[in-house]
Amino acid sequence: MHIQMKFQRYELKYLLSPEQKAAVCQAMAPHMAPDSFGRGTIRNIYFDKDTFRLIRRSMEKPIYKEKLRLRSYTRAQPDTPVFVELKKKYRSVVYKRRLSLPEQQTMDLLCGNGGALPSDSQIAREIDYFRAYYAPLHPAVFLSYEREAWYCLDRGDFRVTFDESILWRQQQLSLQTEVCGEPLLKCGTTLMEIKTSGGIPLWMTRVLTLQHIFQTSFSKYGSAYEQLQTQHLQGGIFYA
Repeated sequence: MHIQMKFQRYELKYLLSPEQKAAVCQAMAPHMAPDSFGRGTIRNIYFDKDTFRLIRRSMEKPIYKEKLRLRSYTRAQPDTPVFVELKKKYRSVVYKRRLSLPEQQTMDLLCGNGGALPSDSQIAREIDYFRAYYAPLHPAVFLSYEREAWYCLDRGDFRVTFDESILWRQQQLSLQTEVCGEPLLKCGTTLMEIKTSGGIPLWMTRVLTLQHIFQTSFSKYGSAYEQLQTQHLQGGIFYA
């Protein structure tokens, strides 16, 4: 199975009630199907500076922003292939570059002496430059969620994902752990993402309009940081 390592697309986000999700799924049924991975748990570790410089900058909504994370689509073992992902956004277009490496080797590199990634590729050089520019970086937040991913039956690049049970924590920052943490969404709320390099199909535009579903700027890592700030303010600590 081909695994995509480069992405360039728009990623549009919407928060849905159970009724709105049901209506969207009904509208999708003739045009889309679940991808081969089905519903699964995604684990992420976001890397940042001690001051949370990267996420604070991102939340200022600049025309250009970037972040680094480690991702796994299953509970990892030391030799499980995981993804090192460099995600950039410029003028609303998302650019993602990623490499696949064994989990233990990747964590040793990213959390250790800052050695270069063991890959002679443009993607590896971009990630290494990012790490050197923002050094030192460290694991900042563990973020997990249950995802359903759908692809377009006409084989276009239009995709839809539904994320639920979005949890975050600052402890046990390892992809080898079980998922647990603080919820980011109210019970029953789903985060839908539309991913496309072009436009939105008319049938999707129609159901969004009929169901009064509006685009939002929701950020998982940003929302986790906001909750973290609230906790720290209550404890008399503030990251500035």
